[in-house]
Parts: sequence; C-alpha cells; structure tokens
Amino acid sequence: MGGAKLMDGLAMLAPDVSLSVVVNTGDDFEHLGLRICPDLDTVMYTLAGLANPDTGWGLRDESFQALSTLERLGAPSWFRLGDRDLGVHLERTRRLRQGERLTEVTHVICGRLSVGPAVLPMTDTAVATKVQTHDGELDFQDYFVRLRCEPVVTGFRFAGIEDASPSSEVLQALDHAEAIVFGPSNPFVSIAPILALAGIRERIAARPAVAVSPIVGGQAIKGPAAKMLGELGLDASAVAVAKKYGGLIRGFVLDALDRDLAPQVEALGIRVLITNTVMRSPDDRRRLAQETLDFVRNLTPTASD
Repeated sequence: MGGAKLMDGLAMLAPDVSLSVVVNTGDDFEHLGLRICPDLDTVMYTLAGLANPDTGWGLRDESFQALSTLERLGAPSWFRLGDRDLGVHLERTRRLRQGERLTEVTHVICGRLSVGPAVLPMTDTAVATKVQTHDGELDFQDYFVRLRCEPVVTGFRFAGIEDASPSSEVLQALDHAEAIVFGPSNPFVSIAPILALAGIRERIAARPAVAVSPIVGGQAIKGPAAKMLGELGLDASAVAVAKKYGGLIRGFVLDALDRDLAPQVEALGIRVLITNTVMRSPDDRRRLAQETLDFVRNLTPTASD
C-alpha cells in the first residue's frame, strides 16, 4: 500500500514524468474459481482514485452482498471480496481463460479504469509466494489474511520462480528507465519476488535506483515487515532494509524520525535523503514523490563518486 501511494504521487507529476509500475504477482492466488491479484488491484485502484481510503485495499463505498450470500451458503469467505471488486476478478479470469496474458488483461482493465501509468505485472507466469513458519509452509494469503500474520516466519519461497521470466514490457521499461524507485513496500514479499526473476537485478543495477524505507521508527507503517525482520533475526530498522537492497540502489530515502541511522546507511556506500516519508494525504504523496525523483536524478553514476 505504501508503494501504491508513492506511485500515485509520482503519477501526479505527469506529464513531466512517464511512469511504469512493475508490480509483484507472488501474492496472486485462485479463490472461488477466480484469479485474484491483490497487489495489482491495489495499485490499479489507487492510481484510478478508487481505492478505499480507510483500508488501503479494495474499492471505496464498496458493498458485500455477494460475500454475505457466500457465507450463508457455507463457502469460504475469509478473503473479503466486494461486489464491484468481484467484477474485476470475473473479467480478469474470463480473459485469462481465453488465453490472454496477464499483462494484456491488466492493460485493458487499467484503460477502462482510466489509469494513466503503465501497470506491469512482474511476469505472465504463475509464481506463488510461500511463507515458511514454525507451523509449516503456508500460502501467502493464508498467512497474511486468514491467519492475520500471526505465525512466526522462518523464511520465504517463491514457487515457480525458476520457470518464470519478466515480460517483454517489464524488460523494456527497465531498459529505458531514467531512474528506478523501490516503493516503501515489504522487502520480503512485495519487492523480493520481482528481484528473484532472471535478468531483473542486473538491469536495476545498471540504472540510478533509490529505495524509500518502509520502516519508520522501528515499525512498518502498515503490514508485517517489521515483524518479519525481527522473526528472521534481523534488526527491525531501515538499515536492515537498506542492507537487503545492497548492490542495487545508490540512494535511500530515510524518514526524519530515523535521521540518526543515516551514517549506518551511508557506510554501505548508499547516499541518504532525509525527509518525512509518512503519506497521510495526496499532498504528502506528491511531495515525497517529487523529493524522491529529484534525489534519484541528482545521483552520480556510482554511489562512491
């Protein structure tokens, strides 16, 4: 959700910015016979101005009559699908079953929703994030939604990643990018699946890239990133995130609350921008986007220069 907010801020800078958003699809899963793409939908709805401002996911002013019927019939209802949201999943599933690529389907849906930036699934091949826990391996949505992130995490696996490849659209976007921004998203389950695809890391390393920290004051603004860091034996701080992206980024956007951590990040050979990273309003999104864009554009060819 933090990544979607920052992308929305970058989209506000159009027409000065031509934006492509590469989105994790490791969270995708089959539910009630439908293909659900949570990260894609969050990005699409946010960029379309349709996202629920209270939850950050789903559509605003949503109704749940279909879900109520499913509950009455005894069907699985732990994953809350709204009535209008269901329309997107139905159309996506229909097109996929006709043989269209997920990238093509997403392009059509974004066009209908009046989304300006190019929203690109990281791959057209199915990849599934598996969360390894003390209770065994779990499908990501079981861990994240059904079990509310309660199991203790010991690691992650991306099933199918060896057979997956980035789409030609993703590769073209990276090859022509003036700059690359890692949103303030979960480094383990939102960013890592993208980086695990063949050819992605090399392309990012060849471009000026910065990351915005998803950790502020030792806590994730939203989601289990800080909990995951601690359970994996890592420091629940922005520094741990910067280390995870080591070798890929030349700059790191640090929240003002964590300004004392700047020397530790800079010791990694990464330049630091200190600003307010919490986005509570559209103005916050635009400001942070502009500051991040100015930062990455001013980076020297290598972090040490």
